[in-house]
Amino acid sequence: MNISSARRLVAVATASAMVLLSGCGARVSDDTATAGEGTSCVDTSGSSVKIGFLNSRSGTMAISENTVYNSLKLAADQINAAGGVEGKQLTIVAEDGASEPTVFAEKAEKLIRGDCVAAVFGGWTSSSRKAMLPVFESNNALLFYPVQYEGLESSKNIFYTGATTNQQIVPALDYLKEKGAKSLFLVGSDYVFPQTANKIIKAYAKANGIEVKGEEYAPLGHTDFSTIVSKVKAAGADAVFNTLNGDSNVAFFKEYKNAGLTAEAMPVLSVSIAEEEVGGIGIGNIVGQPVAWNYYQTIDSPQNKKFVADFKTAYGDAKVTSDPMEAAYTSLYLWKGMVEKAKSFAVADIQKAAGGVSFEAPEGTVTVNGDNHHIAKTALIGKIAQDGLIYTDWTSGKPIEPDPFLKSYPWAAGLSG
Repeated sequence: MNISSARRLVAVATASAMVLLSGCGARVSDDTATAGEGTSCVDTSGSSVKIGFLNSRSGTMAISENTVYNSLKLAADQINAAGGVEGKQLTIVAEDGASEPTVFAEKAEKLIRGDCVAAVFGGWTSSSRKAMLPVFESNNALLFYPVQYEGLESSKNIFYTGATTNQQIVPALDYLKEKGAKSLFLVGSDYVFPQTANKIIKAYAKANGIEVKGEEYAPLGHTDFSTIVSKVKAAGADAVFNTLNGDSNVAFFKEYKNAGLTAEAMPVLSVSIAEEEVGGIGIGNIVGQPVAWNYYQTIDSPQNKKFVADFKTAYGDAKVTSDPMEAAYTSLYLWKGMVEKAKSFAVADIQKAAGGVSFEAPEGTVTVNGDNHHIAKTALIGKIAQDGLIYTDWTSGKPIEPDPFLKSYPWAAGLSG
C-alpha cells in the first residue's frame, strides 16, 4: 500500500468514527443492527429522501462516467416530476470518485454515514466496486452498480444492473467462435475486471479449441500502445478480445489503425466501448469493429425511443445514449420499484422485496433475481457504423438469467475458487 492510499484509508476510518459519535439524523428503522452492520441514519420523516450519485467526474474514467451521472439525473428528475418515491421527492447528493478506487471508498462512507442517503448509485471499474463493497457491507447500505463486469461476485448490499459474465463475455466468445475465430489475442487494462475476464476467456478457449496467442495489459490511462499493437500484429490472431477501459481505448485504436490493422482482417471485440466512447476514439479508427453489450441507442422500441428523446432534450441533440447509461437509468427505477413493493426505504425490507421486481427498460424487460441481486438481460453483439452508432448484428433473442459464478458451465469449474 502506498502512502497516499494509507492516508486515505485513515481518513475514511476517522470520518466514520466522527459520524458515528455525532449521529446524523432520524433513522429509517430503530431495529438493532446485527454484528458488523452499521445503523441507518436515513431520514424519511420529511417530504424528501436523499440518494447518492458516485461517479468519476474527473480522471481517466470521466470519458465514460460523466454520462452515467447524466442518465441518473434524468431518471431522478423524471421520478420527481411523477410524484417521487412513496410520495417523497428525491434529493441528490453527488460525489466525484475521481477515477480512484480509494476515493470511491471514502466518498461512499461519506454518503452513507455523513449524508445519510437511502441508496448509492454509481461506480464503473471493478476496482472501484471492490473498494466500495466492504463499506456498503459494514454499514449495511445499498449500492446500485450499473456496469458490466467480470462476475464471480454477489453481495446482499449490491444490486448489479449491468451484465454479468454469462450475459456479455460468454455470448461474445460464442459469437467469435460462430464467426470462425480459432485464435485470440487478449488486450486489457491492468486491474481486476480485465484480469478476471481473461481468466474466464482462457478457460472458455481451452474448452472450445481456441488458441490464445497473447495477453497484454496496460495501466489505466496508458496512452502508448505501439509495443502492444506490434505484438498483436505479429501474433496474427483471428481476433482481439479487448477489455481496455477509459481513454486508453482512444490511443489503442489510433495505433491499431496506424499499424494497418482492420476490422475485416483482425476484428477487435470490445466490452467497454459504447456510443459515448466512439466519438472520443474517432469513427475512422473504429468503424466496423464489434462490441458486446445489452443495449444500443438504435434499439427499436417505444421505451427506448422515449429514453433517447428525453436524454437528448435534457442534454442536447448531439448526445448519444449507451449501455452503462441505460443500466444506471434503469437502476434508479428498479430501486423505486423495490421501495414501493416493500412500502419501505429500509435496507432489509428492500432486500426482501427485490426478487421479481421488473421494469420495462429501454433495453427491454428486466427482472431482479432476489438470490444473487443481478438482473435478467438480453445479450447483443453490435457493430460500429459510419454514423457513430452501434447496430445489432446478433442477439440472444430473450433475457438471459444471471449466472455470476458460471455454475451452469462445466468449463468454468474452479474459476470462483
